[in-house]
Amino acid sequence: MKVGCIGLGDIARKAYLPVLGALPGVDLHLHTRTPATLARVADGLHLPPGQRHEDLGSLLAAGLDAAFVHAPTAVHPEIVTRLLEAGVPTYVDKPLAYRLADSERLVELAERRGVCLDVGFNRRHAPGYAQCLEHPRELILMQKNRVGLPEEPRSMILDDFIHVVDTLRFLAPGPVDEVTVRARVQDGLLHHVVLQLGGDGFTALGVMNRLSGSTEESLEVSGQDMKRQVLNLSEVIDHRGEPTVRRRGDWVPVARQRGIEQAVLAFLDAVRAGQVLSARDALATHELCERVVRAVQDRPDAA
Repeated sequence: MKVGCIGLGDIARKAYLPVLGALPGVDLHLHTRTPATLARVADGLHLPPGQRHEDLGSLLAAGLDAAFVHAPTAVHPEIVTRLLEAGVPTYVDKPLAYRLADSERLVELAERRGVCLDVGFNRRHAPGYAQCLEHPRELILMQKNRVGLPEEPRSMILDDFIHVVDTLRFLAPGPVDEVTVRARVQDGLLHHVVLQLGGDGFTALGVMNRLSGSTEESLEVSGQDMKRQVLNLSEVIDHRGEPTVRRRGDWVPVARQRGIEQAVLAFLDAVRAGQVLSARDALATHELCERVVRAVQDRPDAA
């Protein structure tokens, strides 16, 4: 199975290539326009010259069975369009694009061509989060905070807060009929954003503070006098009277803990089986993110 990896930045090198490089039966091909990076990463994986590509056309000419896109978000529309038009099943890091119109166009193109398009929301596969589907979820609270990183609203929301938005959608136990957004913007930079989703019998709250003093991620789901906490995707605490703590085992890879390994395997298994995965549900997350962006940009202090 010939699998292309486009873009060799941190997320590719730290998260995806260790998984792809260890899979039996995968003939891995790399593409980046930076020769030194291509040589360094390919050497580390012991890949021959024929599996190293500085040009996207060369990569496509290799006859790919699937591709993973880890290039910067700004070039996703161009790269994903070429892959889909070539009929290559494509897994792309979130987001599909910074602009909703581009994301819609890519999803529609995949559907017209009958080509698999999968968006990398790995938290849906992370064991600590996926197991929350088995828990009462009358109240959902997720926080993903950083230190000293206020940012332009659209890039912050689409590149990072989108994880929070998608996780809330994933765990919501019913249709969302109420959306509320609050934020703090100063000098054109988004300091924090809060998203509240409401539906019949549940409330979901997502928070991102880029000036929190701590880099952390936490999820809580509760209901029927029970609560489950997941801290930094690795520690699960169940509360029903006395708390019970489960920590990631010493030998559990980080890629498995964060759901990346499972996301990769699910995508490749679907490709092998001839299944055409749809990005329609992922597009709904992008639509909600666009709603958050517009709410933030329409604030009087957002200029």
